[in-house]
Amino acid sequence: MAEITAALVKELRELTGLGMMECKKALTEAGGDLKRAEELLRIKSGAKASKAAGRIAAEGAIGTYLSPDAKLGSLVELNCETDFVAKNDDFLAYAQVLAELVATKNPADLASLAAYPGVETQRQALVQKIGENMTIRRFAQLQTKAKLARYVHGGRIGVLVDYEGDDDAARDVAMHISFSKPSYMTKTDVPAHVVSRERDILAARAKESGKPAEIVAKMVEGGLNKFLAESSLLGQPFIKDDKQTVEKMLAARKTKLLGYRFLVVGEGIDKKPPPDLAAEVAAMAR
Repeated sequence: MAEITAALVKELRELTGLGMMECKKALTEAGGDLKRAEELLRIKSGAKASKAAGRIAAEGAIGTYLSPDAKLGSLVELNCETDFVAKNDDFLAYAQVLAELVATKNPADLASLAAYPGVETQRQALVQKIGENMTIRRFAQLQTKAKLARYVHGGRIGVLVDYEGDDDAARDVAMHISFSKPSYMTKTDVPAHVVSRERDILAARAKESGKPAEIVAKMVEGGLNKFLAESSLLGQPFIKDDKQTVEKMLAARKTKLLGYRFLVVGEGIDKKPPPDLAAEVAAMAR
């Protein structure tokens, strides 16, 4: 069985929002398996599904580009070591240069982007000037025959929306995406294995209620419908008016969503916790 460390308990608590003792007990029952412990807590305590996009663990900025005709756009995640450098003018200017290059050249991958003249030399020059390591982590390019809207939140979240219709409605959707970070656009986009896993968790939770089978079945279907709505952009309550979904808001404003892309600084990167000096000293003493 894997060791149940304080860091592991803390990580499970951040994923589920539940108490330390509940998380430690679940990890012990799951033999230290974080994923299994999360499932146990969701079954027993009704914890919500975790969102990887919420685990912001690296510093940096999202560079963005939108062509004058709003038909070509891009996002680039440029990482650094500290929040201070993430606000540096030279660092931000470099992120914008990269974004325009991604949009206009459409490189196949990071290696191709780094191979363009000046990209790597400029990065190295910035590292030497500022004194921190910098990495180009990922990028996205979007091109359309319709129109693109762009939204940047705090320099750390960049969104591009492909749409037909009202410009303000498209910007509102981009803002909503920066807040909710939806995994899918529609309910039908949710993969079958994700739906199956959620159904199993809901069934196990409903079964523990001790209610009749027909009630359990309704609980599972109701919970699954709610999960699909919350996981898909169009089914989510609109951030500016939670009495209507994003889909209904767009319909009312005669706007059609064709697609979207977003990047969040540090998404999916797990930052190692700082060393516990007191624990290390105690261990050495022992």
